[in-house]
Amino acid sequence: MTAEELMVFLDREFPQVTGDFRIEDVGEMRARVRLNVEERHLRPGGTISGPSIFALADVTVYLAVLAMIGPEGLAVTTNCSIDFMRKPAARTDLIAECRLLKLGRVLAVGEVLIFSDGGDAPVARASLTYSIPPNQG
Repeated sequence: MTAEELMVFLDREFPQVTGDFRIEDVGEMRARVRLNVEERHLRPGGTISGPSIFALADVTVYLAVLAMIGPEGLAVTTNCSIDFMRKPAARTDLIAECRLLKLGRVLAVGEVLIFSDGGDAPVARASLTYSIPPNQG
């Protein structure tokens, strides 16, 4: 799937996050996604909340998987490990860069580095496993 096809799918299947994420790049076994940071993503002190960072990591792996297998809405997260390494820049968008390490018939494994927009050092690192449902067709 292309970035445009993925955005149409995301807007249709997950309207609750419409406007939160922007796909900046998608390719073979990889994706780059931006979290458009709004006030609702912040925690006390003005930094981006952990749940918002997790959501970015999760959505980015999901979109990387779908880019490879097609519009499969029932692919689900089965495992996630995330390291919060440094405080993100205040009120700055976050960028997630995902690389799929394995794409099998039933499982996909991806790693994600998350950066503050314009930052050189990652603010978080995540590893996620997705379960891919059997082909229904």
